[in-house]
Amino acid sequence: MDKSDSRNTPLIIGGWLSSVAALLHIACIFGGPEWYLFFGAGEKMAQMAAAGDPYPTIATLIIASILFGWALYAWSGAGVIIKLPLLRTCLILITAVYLIRGIAGLTVPFFTDHPAIHHNSMTFWIVSSAICCVYGYFYLQGILQHWHHGR
Repeated sequence: MDKSDSRNTPLIIGGWLSSVAALLHIACIFGGPEWYLFFGAGEKMAQMAAAGDPYPTIATLIIASILFGWALYAWSGAGVIIKLPLLRTCLILITAVYLIRGIAGLTVPFFTDHPAIHHNSMTFWIVSSAICCVYGYFYLQGILQHWHHGR
């Protein structure tokens, strides 16, 4: 088997997708309140950002850091970087988070009127949830390939 046959393309793609999501979160910090609104963070986050409250920046940096970490785990699973600790466990958990968030976001908003859910628009829930499902799909395909090759 040559090197190209052993590449775990789904995990490589998953890593890039997580990286893009992390970079978009960081862009929101620099883009300001309008970017927070556009990407669905909600009116409250946009108002806090406009007022100079550090909470939106801190929360957004934490999310971006997690997403970058997820990218590293995807690339580690793909064999692009060194093997990270608890690789299989982390890949399973990352995949589960993406898929659960995606599926829940495509269903829950239609069955509740809770303000915590409806501070975001239905467009936000549908688009962001579909994106999470796509990300989860690549991670799932990647871990299935990872196990199939016995790594």
